[in-house]
Amino acid sequence: MTAESDRVMPELVIEPGRSEKNYWKDLWRYRELFYILSWRDIRVRYKQTVIGAAWGVIRPLLTMLIFTFVFGRLANLSLKNGPPYAIVVFAGLLPWQFFSNALSEASGSLIGNVNLISKIYFPRMIIPASSIITTLVDFGISFILLMLVMLYYRFVPPIQILLLPVFLFLAFLLSFGIGLFVTALNVKYRDVRYIIPFIVQIGIYITPVGYSSQVISERYSQQIRFWFSLNPMVGIIDGFRWCILDDPMYWPGFVASVIFNLIFCVIGIRYFRKTEKTFADNI
Repeated sequence: MTAESDRVMPELVIEPGRSEKNYWKDLWRYRELFYILSWRDIRVRYKQTVIGAAWGVIRPLLTMLIFTFVFGRLANLSLKNGPPYAIVVFAGLLPWQFFSNALSEASGSLIGNVNLISKIYFPRMIIPASSIITTLVDFGISFILLMLVMLYYRFVPPIQILLLPVFLFLAFLLSFGIGLFVTALNVKYRDVRYIIPFIVQIGIYITPVGYSSQVISERYSQQIRFWFSLNPMVGIIDGFRWCILDDPMYWPGFVASVIFNLIFCVIGIRYFRKTEKTFADNI
C-alpha cells in the first residue's frame, strides 16, 4: 500500500434538492463571487466613461438645479421659513436616485451575465444583489455633494442624521425586492427593460423628490397624504428629510410605506426563487 492509496479521497454526494435546501447557506459560501462581481461592476461603471466619476457629481447637481427652479420658483412649492430649497430637493433626490439607479442596474443584470448563468452553478441572487451594491458608490458621491451644499448655505443638520443608514437600508430593501422581480421577469420577457426607464421617469413626479410631502397636507388633507404615502418611496424620502432637515415625520404614512416596502421585498424574493430554475433555459 502506498501513501497515495492511504489518502482519504473527498466524497462527492449528489442529492436531489440539495441546492434548494442549502440555498441560503450557498449565498454565504459564494460571498467571494459577490465581492468580485461588485468590484467588476464598479470598475466598468467608471472606467468606460468619458468623464468617469465626475458623472456622479454632474447628474445630481443638474437635477437639483432644475428641480429647484421648476418646483421652487415656477410651481411655488417651497415652504415658508423652511430650509434652503436646494437642500430640500437634494434630500429627496438622494434616496430616489439610489432607488432608480439600483432598479435600472438590477433589471438587466441577469441578461448581462449570460455566460456565468449558463456555465456554472451559484445562487443567482448574487448577480442582482451585486449590481445594486455598486449604486452605493453613486450614493456616496451624491452625499458628499450634499454636505458641500450644506456648507455653502451654512446649514447644520440635526442630530438624527446619524439615523440616515436606517432609511438607506429601507431603500436598499425596496430596490432589492423590486429589482429581483423585474430582473426575473426580464429573463422571460425581454421588453421589460424598455418599461423600466418609463416607470422611473413617471415615478419621480408622483414621489416627493422635488417637493416636500408637507405640501400635500397643506393644499389637500392628511387623508390624501396617507394615501399618497402608500407609495413606499414616500416614507423613505420623508425619513431622509427628517434626518437631514428635521422635517416633521408623518408616522402613519411612514408605517404604511414600510409595510408595502416589506411586501414588495417578499414578493420579489419569492418570484425570483420560483423562476430561478428556468433562467439557464430562457436566457
